[in-house]
Amino acid sequence: MPELPEVEVVRRGLAEHVVGRQVTSVEVLHPRAVRRHLAGSTDVVGRITGHTLGAARRRGKYLWLELESDSDSTDGSTDGEGPTEAVLAHLGMSGQMLVADQATPPQKHLRVLFSFADGGPQLRFVDQRTFGGLSVESLVAAGSPVDLLPAPIAHIARDPMDPAFDAEAVVTAVRNRRTVIKRALLDQSLVSGIGNIYADEALWRAGLHGAHPTASLTRGAVHAVLASATEVMAEALRQGGTSFDALYVNVNGNSGYFDRSLNVYGRQDRPCRRCGTPIRREPFMNRSSYSCPKCQSR
Repeated sequence: MPELPEVEVVRRGLAEHVVGRQVTSVEVLHPRAVRRHLAGSTDVVGRITGHTLGAARRRGKYLWLELESDSDSTDGSTDGEGPTEAVLAHLGMSGQMLVADQATPPQKHLRVLFSFADGGPQLRFVDQRTFGGLSVESLVAAGSPVDLLPAPIAHIARDPMDPAFDAEAVVTAVRNRRTVIKRALLDQSLVSGIGNIYADEALWRAGLHGAHPTASLTRGAVHAVLASATEVMAEALRQGGTSFDALYVNVNGNSGYFDRSLNVYGRQDRPCRRCGTPIRREPFMNRSSYSCPKCQSR
């Protein structure tokens, strides 16, 4: 599933190619693509059509496009109250937000199609496995400092790359949880954006096994893991994210190539880049964990 770097790559593409453009039509081509919008596809179409797509934002693995009225400006400043709703997107395992010329043939798994008043490139939500989806959500105040977030994700914590991320508070919260460090890293109510890939990579960099109990970790150790997560996700972002197949792409359909830089994830039985010990694979929450038996002793 796409994690923070992959979603951020898409957000940046949306900011460049669709923000500030007025939607003239929305076509929902598969009902599962808007299943999270309980009022149905007709309501989705009605609540988006005619609006200008405002700022493209992200919290953890979720991204959204604010819906602006005529009195709202594209930089988020307003003459009135500002945007109150947004198109919330979750990419799931195979969701893609693609920008394509109108003459480009429809993709095989095209689910939602946005057309714009300027007659320029369309925005297309493509999802092979239909685990992702779009919905129109109210924006609510959340967090400190206060942000406006779509209501369904108001509980999602900030991620380590957020300028307002409070590392000290997160370290305290992690050490107070009765769990293991990898589970804590994947808990989006503690720290968002980190998934299975980057958790394994961060733990390898910090020299910790994912099964280490959080309560017995020092504050310095938790800080080190969070710093490692920030570092590895920043490196992945610079390389366009991690793409294991053609499903993880930016808005232009191009894959990232950070998979070539992974140190442990997916490298079972290959030598550790630090000590040469074969990387081990262990079951974890219906998934897999990868670590070095020597560098990350239990």
